[in-house]
Amino acid sequence: MVENGFLIAALVYVVACLALVLYLQKQLGKLRTKVDALSLLLKETDKQREGFKRELHELRSGTIGVGKRVLELEKRLVAQDARIDETREQDPQARLYTRAMKMVSLGAGIEELMHECELPRAEAELLLRLHGKG
Repeated sequence: MVENGFLIAALVYVVACLALVLYLQKQLGKLRTKVDALSLLLKETDKQREGFKRELHELRSGTIGVGKRVLELEKRLVAQDARIDETREQDPQARLYTRAMKMVSLGAGIEELMHECELPRAEAELLLRLHGKG
């Protein structure tokens, strides 16, 4: 009788172990499926990251090119402004009109423009209409 109890206990133990092994194999299969899915997701993410890196590099290159172009244009603009100022200084008549426009912006009237800048009435009126504040 003791032998039968021992055999039954051993048989229950073996069946329990087999059930545990089958359960663990099933769980291992699920884990492998999840790991495979995560690996695939990681590969896709890496591809996207590489694509983003390429796009960022292209944007940086473009930005650098635009920045250089802006600097070139700024240099040209400064040089052009200098030439305009130089031309204004060389032409005494232009200096008079520049002074007259400044006076208009400060609120000078027709009589003051005519007297200070030696302008005819028609030119003083025209300057006031073109550059006056209202």
